[in-house]
Amino acid sequence: MKNWMDLNSDGKIDGIEMMFAEEMLCTSREEHEALFGDAGDFEDDAKDDFEIDAMAAGLDVDELELMDPDDRAEALEEAGLDPDDYDFD
Repeated sequence: MKNWMDLNSDGKIDGIEMMFAEEMLCTSREEHEALFGDAGDFEDDAKDDFEIDAMAAGLDVDELELMDPDDRAEALEEAGLDPDDYDFD
């Protein structure tokens, strides 16, 4: 059975494969920062979350970003989203 960490299938797990495996197994931002010195994939995904939520609610993301803050909040509320959950600064 092939070891899942042997990415190039050479029968050995080298340093790069081990580092990649460790990064994949990180379960928190703090753990990733302790091992690698940065947040890795644990960066703030607030913009991605907003885009996904807005599109799922049938809203145009580009239009929302250009709206007056009060109009945007109203549009989000009408779509069932809480405007306080998103940061537009």
